Amino acid sequence: MAADSIYRANRCIREAENAFSESDFAGAVRRSQEALELAVKAVLRAMAVEYPHEHDVGEALDVIVDRLPQSLRIRVPKIKELLTELSRVRGPALYGYEREGIPASRAFSKEYSQRAYSEVKVLVKGCSSFIDSLPHPRE
Repeated sequence: MAADSIYRANRCIREAENAFSESDFAGAVRRSQEALELAVKAVLRAMAVEYPHEHDVGEALDVIVDRLPQSLRIRVPKIKELLTELSRVRGPALYGYEREGIPASRAFSKEYSQRAYSEVKVLVKGCSSFIDSLPHPRE
């Protein structure tokens, strides 16, 4: 399960990069959120932690933070911050701000999208490295 989730997380980050390169900034934000969520859930699954079935699972990392390698442990505060931030804009990245009449295509700036994508890419890579370092990561 963890290997499948990390595979899908990496796929999402590639899709975020493609969306960004096509100036689909909302799409890049949405796929970045999905990538980070899947990567963190992969880590939690690999560590046999039952996580809440919601998009922001950052608090579940507190259970395992001391068992993570230092290279990933130091990123936990940033992971939690971004999980919270991106889970809040997950809906608007798909639907826009309907009440205000702002479509998703105008809801996010290039700068915000690039920052989200770039930061998530680094974090997903760290989660991937951790999963790959585990014995029998494909099981």
